[in-house]
Amino acid sequence: MQNELIIVSEYCSKCHIEPSFIDMLQEGGLIDIQMENGERYLLFSELANVERYSRMYYDLSINMEGIDAIHHLLERMETMQKEIHSLHSKLRFFGVFD
Repeated sequence: MQNELIIVSEYCSKCHIEPSFIDMLQEGGLIDIQMENGERYLLFSELANVERYSRMYYDLSINMEGIDAIHHLLERMETMQKEIHSLHSKLRFFGVFD
């Protein structure tokens, strides 16, 4: 399990981002942080999201409210795409959509 965890302070140092940014993401419910032995850890599975949010915040100057809105819109789009795929499958099953 240790290989799946990334120390927040080391990640921030290597990626040149503020630890307070990670705190804001956690407080906004956008990522989860684990605490072990007094150290804060990012899950490896969260890394892609942290990098995406970091680019939005630092490179595109999008504030946390904007990042949160984008996150929710992307989640809705993903849900809708799954629903469309499901509906296409049903239509193919009934021979309506080829």
